[in-house]
Amino acid sequence: MTGFLIVIASLYMLRSFIQRFWEWLTGTVNTGRLTDTAGGEPVACSRLNSTLTPVSVNYHFTRRCNYKCGFCFHTAKTSFVLPLDEAKRGLKALRDAGMEKVNFSGGEPFLEDRGHYVGDLVTYCKRDLRLPSVSIVSNGSLIKESWFEKYGEYLDILAVSCDSFDPETNQLIGRQQGGKSHLNSLLRVRDWCYKYKVAFKLNTVVNTYNKDEDMTGYVTALKPCRWKVFQCLVLEGENAGEDALRDAGKFVVSDEVFQDFLSRHKEVPSLVPESNEKMQNSYLILDEYMRFLDCRDGSKRPSKSLLDVGVQQALDFSGFDEKMFLARGGRYKWSKADMRLEW
Repeated sequence: MTGFLIVIASLYMLRSFIQRFWEWLTGTVNTGRLTDTAGGEPVACSRLNSTLTPVSVNYHFTRRCNYKCGFCFHTAKTSFVLPLDEAKRGLKALRDAGMEKVNFSGGEPFLEDRGHYVGDLVTYCKRDLRLPSVSIVSNGSLIKESWFEKYGEYLDILAVSCDSFDPETNQLIGRQQGGKSHLNSLLRVRDWCYKYKVAFKLNTVVNTYNKDEDMTGYVTALKPCRWKVFQCLVLEGENAGEDALRDAGKFVVSDEVFQDFLSRHKEVPSLVPESNEKMQNSYLILDEYMRFLDCRDGSKRPSKSLLDVGVQQALDFSGFDEKMFLARGGRYKWSKADMRLEW
């Protein structure tokens, strides 16, 4: 009987050794079930050594904003901003993991330290990390020419969000601060982009207030390198639900209405449409704690911070749809050196 038990134990040890050797050889790890930090629920995780490369990352380092857009889906639920050195540490880890493009967003990126925080990150990513593409999405209202003088050479693309060329519509949407003209800010920033050789991009969210507007002439005159047109997106806990700071219900448009808007503007050469289907899971989104946000269930479930667990393990909980990212044209000529723009 003793000899039989010894044989069984030996076979078990051999099986365990073979399994560990196979995992080492293939780079896979059977992790069983891990705990999701968003709700404490165990979730399946098939690989720690993920093959996913974070080529393009959107870092929402702040949630604070001076505008009150009614459909905003990344609202000011916290005022936290990472210390600059910690943010740089995370960005270097992402670069080492394969990141080629970083987009800084919010909230409003130019609120923090009057734009110097995002300016320092832009400089670090382009000059020190040598990323091919560094971009910012802003409402444009807080940007000054002195910022371009100091940081413009390190920025590839500056996108300004504008949902209407009618001041009253912008007021209804909440895309302005007090009596300050959003359209004046837009035009001013666009001129500075051309002066300081930064590619100018335009973002528009189609909603119930602008769905019938014809922007063809205005967008054509602005000559953005890309005009991203989004369908208004609802995310639980951000712009819908009991814990939300916004209620986007009255802004939502149907797929048919969105397609009508696109058809009306089909002659604009820079038009890049993104429906909810294309948009929701095809972005790698980092929040203010450097946690990837999984939007697959219509909300935002955060991973653990990549500063704590590393890039690859955090990516396992990102919910990122790489195929949709490529299908929607997520990779393009995103370095201003390759765009051959006429300044």
